[in-house]
Amino acid sequence: MKYVIGVDLGTSAVKVLLINQQGEVCQEVSKSYPLIQEKSGYSEQNPEEWVEKTTLALQELVKAFDGSIEDIEGISFSGQMHGLVLLDENNEVLRNSILWNDVRTTKQCKDIYELVGEEKLLAISKNPALEGFTLPKILWVKENEPSIFRKATTFLLPKDYLRYRLTGKLHMDYSDAAGTLLLDVAEKKWSTDICEAVGVNPSICPPLVESHEFVGTITSEVASQTGLSEATKVFAGGADNACGAIGSGILSEGNTLCSIGTSGVVLSYEESKDRDFQGKVHYFNHGKENAFYTMGVTLAAGYSLSWFKDTFAANEDFNEMLNGLEDVSIGADGLLFTPYIVGERTPHADALIRGSFIGMDASHKRIHFARAVIEGITFSLNESIEIFRESGKTVDSIISIGGGAKNETWLQIQADIFNAKIHKLSSEQGPGIGAAMLAAYGCGWYESLNDCSEVFSQIVKTYEPIPENVEKYKELFSLYKTIYSQTKELNEGLAAFRK
Repeated sequence: MKYVIGVDLGTSAVKVLLINQQGEVCQEVSKSYPLIQEKSGYSEQNPEEWVEKTTLALQELVKAFDGSIEDIEGISFSGQMHGLVLLDENNEVLRNSILWNDVRTTKQCKDIYELVGEEKLLAISKNPALEGFTLPKILWVKENEPSIFRKATTFLLPKDYLRYRLTGKLHMDYSDAAGTLLLDVAEKKWSTDICEAVGVNPSICPPLVESHEFVGTITSEVASQTGLSEATKVFAGGADNACGAIGSGILSEGNTLCSIGTSGVVLSYEESKDRDFQGKVHYFNHGKENAFYTMGVTLAAGYSLSWFKDTFAANEDFNEMLNGLEDVSIGADGLLFTPYIVGERTPHADALIRGSFIGMDASHKRIHFARAVIEGITFSLNESIEIFRESGKTVDSIISIGGGAKNETWLQIQADIFNAKIHKLSSEQGPGIGAAMLAAYGCGWYESLNDCSEVFSQIVKTYEPIPENVEKYKELFSLYKTIYSQTKELNEGLAAFRK
């Protein structure tokens, strides 16, 4: 039996999956690492943490593996998007990585519009200038840490730096490059027009490759540290959302994905490079060659629930905290929550907006608040589905992965709020599965990613929308959508009081 490894470099942890040729997850190892949040709106990580924890995870996986080590043929990666890693001429890290959920770059986003032009930016990058993307972070360093910027010779995204440390080779795949604002998404090349307009030398952009492309083997040092064979093939990998789409079988028109991790994503497959959503949703290169996907993002989806747990149920696990969730009525007995606790992205590109509980009553218990958080997260994702439907896309069947696919009640809530069939897969680890599929395809196990998906992605249960619940949620959703406009001015005023 042959095996591949999928490495999912997330925001809070790295997950390493060992998968065999039958698509079975044989082992799973996870190692967590901290966020560095020095100020409100700041979010960084030390890239060395990614390397250290991935090495430990691979060590643990190899130690438990009872086959021939040469049977582990390949390894590929899924990674958190947009995070900036700056390297000097010796490929040494110059500063902590500024992550996707860092929102310090509002000024730089405005600068990009002034320097490039909003229409031109959308025409080339297919996306608006938002704080989460990579280019605003580059410009922030250029303006605020000029001595560091002058030393920078290459920028990478998180999983690309991790892969560099395993292979000694510098690359970036198209799916991750699409989230930088520096890629010409349709033409699949770095945009010299954008680079020149913002004063960034195109030479800092690494070589571009396909997600399934072979980029080298692991170094002898990494082989020694992990126990893997030096012959282990390494494939480029992709952005976490692109890999989540691959791992969930979102590989042809009409397929839609809901992924609830730290952030939340609604993603739909696109064949055409010419669709125009006017920046309302993101438009990126897929991990599948010559394909694309549209995507709406809730910045704090699973993170909202994690925040709630850490604040109000720190000593309990999630199952314990959510015990009785199914017994709380739709609408949490008149309680609404907006998951804007770190700002928002779709459809409100707003770094200053913050979350709200609306309708608190003396009769509400903790479980009511938990239900409101889950419903609020799902309402936010539904705003992206609404944009897709208004554009003419049919969304009647959705694959659900991530934390939101682990709870039966939440899956039914998704079916009712989205008014669509929700499919649960045999594994909710979509990005890690997708990374492993890229390695399997790269190793030549299958003729195509679609063929690979038939083996690796299996639907095990479907949740149908309940008509009376759908109607109740439509009414609640209308109320939910008014909260943003009603609280925007309040939150702008409160911003001065945040650390």
